Amino acid sequence: MTPTPDKTPGFCRDCLAEQKAEVRRCRACGSPRLVYHNELYALTLAHIDCDAFYATIEKRDNPQLADKPVIIGGGKRGVVSTACYIARINGVRSAMPMFKALELCPDAVVIPPNMEKYVTIGRQVRAMMHDLTPLVQPLSIDEAFLELAGTERLHHAPPARILAKFTKRVQDEIGISISVGLSYCKFLAKVASDLQKPRGFSVIGRQEALEFLAARPVTTIWGVGKAFNATLEADGIRTIGQLQAMQEADLMRRYGTMGQRLYRLSRGIDDREVHVNDAAKSVSAETTFFDDIAGYDDLVPILRRLSEKVSTRLKKHGIAGQTVVLKLKTSDFKSRTRNKRLEDPTQLADRIFRTGLSLMEKETDGTKFRLLGIGVTDLGDPTLADPPDLVDRQAGRRAAAEAAMDKLRDKFGKAAVETGYTFGNRRRDQ
Repeated sequence: MTPTPDKTPGFCRDCLAEQKAEVRRCRACGSPRLVYHNELYALTLAHIDCDAFYATIEKRDNPQLADKPVIIGGGKRGVVSTACYIARINGVRSAMPMFKALELCPDAVVIPPNMEKYVTIGRQVRAMMHDLTPLVQPLSIDEAFLELAGTERLHHAPPARILAKFTKRVQDEIGISISVGLSYCKFLAKVASDLQKPRGFSVIGRQEALEFLAARPVTTIWGVGKAFNATLEADGIRTIGQLQAMQEADLMRRYGTMGQRLYRLSRGIDDREVHVNDAAKSVSAETTFFDDIAGYDDLVPILRRLSEKVSTRLKKHGIAGQTVVLKLKTSDFKSRTRNKRLEDPTQLADRIFRTGLSLMEKETDGTKFRLLGIGVTDLGDPTLADPPDLVDRQAGRRAAAEAAMDKLRDKFGKAAVETGYTFGNRRRDQ
């Protein structure tokens, strides 16, 4: 929105001094990082996103990497988890095959992901978010929605200024940068946080929503991925402004329930609230192989290890899953996903593994695979999990053996005991 001289509220993001709209540098500290908006102090919903989270942490911990392109990911057979902004300038993107990323940016420093470290820092940032408001809805390890309505009395400042202080605190105490999107709804807060990365602070108000969205591509709208974008493009629809000119009934007739989403979000209508403690929808583990694997016998021990990882996470977080999902990716990057719903929820590695095994048997037809994953969905109450199996009499013994192994691993470490499936099998995954 175009500022109105002397009337548009604004402040310096570095020293927080109040500013007048006609100045381009802070009168107190000289910083150019000023924010102005007519609705600056009326908006309360924010999306916070850590900038190139994994890569930023690695640069923080190794200052020699500060001016170098950094890629976080597996070896030559893996994919990019994330990349710093220097690497992104060269075209590197998340989920890109590593060989392609290194073709685009051959000077990049490749670092294997250290999830334990990243999770620890993510929790530190999350704790700081909760210092601002109890209404925090995490979306991933490094991003969340915050609702700050009603916090002005507590913090003696409007949400915009609270968020600016928060960005400074994260930078000073944790040593990473974040970007903030401030708006009146989730959709536009998320869009705003991507506008000026890194270290962004963008505001989208109600009065400007229609005009702001009109010129943007339809892929800005959640749910419009590559396939659906191709459908819209085939129908001659490329911009959100074109959607704004269409009737809701017409869009629903063409695209079903997605048509209603197109109609509402194209107009900045999003009534979803910030929900606390949204439950995870799945628990999974996967690995990319150093060399393609086609043999069933070679895949079995890897599937077992991954099943044990999933089981450990389920038990740790006190949840169970009822649908087992197998994921395979072929050497030409085509994905295969297979699933089977169990009669009862499970936390057991044995049940996850055996179910995954039955799904995998049908896929091992000589095809070479570069990735294998196993997981569970339909998460729920662990008290309902794994009742006695009246058909498979050996299941109870295997469950008891698994419980005994869990105790040994808790006491002596993960390598204290192995099953026959994994013992002596050299790892072929990364």
